[in-house]
Amino acid sequence: MLWRFREQSQPEQVERQAARIAGALFFAVAACVAVVSAVSLLGYQEPQPTYLGLLVLAGAAAIMPWLARQKRQLSAMTNSAALRADAAESALCAYLSWIALVGIGLNAVWHIGWADVAAALTIVPLIVREGLQSMRGRPCDCC
Repeated sequence: MLWRFREQSQPEQVERQAARIAGALFFAVAACVAVVSAVSLLGYQEPQPTYLGLLVLAGAAAIMPWLARQKRQLSAMTNSAALRADAAESALCAYLSWIALVGIGLNAVWHIGWADVAAALTIVPLIVREGLQSMRGRPCDCC
């Protein structure tokens, strides 16, 4: 995003390229979530929460919704598809943090180890949809 707003020579081209990069990152995140979830569901790896991991998740769950909202507002003011994609990435970070925290809680209290994985898999279509929207360069949900 910093590169997108610093580059002044060809703002439209830079905007499109930044939005495409953000879209590609969404697809990479979707693939990672799907693979890690599948590996966990198949029993090859069991999630091992740490105190530092819980602290990072709690911080992301608390801060990222606010950050996403601020970025969406700025995206609407600047008509920036790249910034809209970045806002969606921040919102996605918050969603995944909440899912992970709920999954860890369900596993800790009721020993439901697959809850976190199942919830993460349900968000993969949303990640892919955001990636497609970013690749198209849509500055907001309205157009």
